[in-house]
Amino acid sequence: QVQLVESGGGMVQAGGSLKLSCSASGPPFAMDWFRQAPGKEREWVAAISYSGVRENYADSVKGRFTISRDNAKSTVYLQMNSLKPEDTGVYYCHLDQTNYWGQGTQVTVSS
Repeated sequence: QVQLVESGGGMVQAGGSLKLSCSASGPPFAMDWFRQAPGKEREWVAAISYSGVRENYADSVKGRFTISRDNAKSTVYLQMNSLKPEDTGVYYCHLDQTNYWGQGTQVTVSS
């Protein structure tokens, strides 16, 4: 059974940084990060291939966020820099093109 567990969320001021982690059981798969802001629909943030070679980002986070992975530790990361209040929301780890999701971790950015 696939298990996805996020961690690393918290509260920071605008311009600060956070690093999220997602521990994933099973063999390496392509992975995604999604987020959902208050009152808005869930949106895709970033994706990484199973090998970690290819990365893709939403336009809203390009140049500020970096997705990476360590397959030896079965963990995917999302490094978030230059955070803005608009980045506030619940961040979810997702097994690409499946219905497997983590429980979510809250990120709050104050102005």
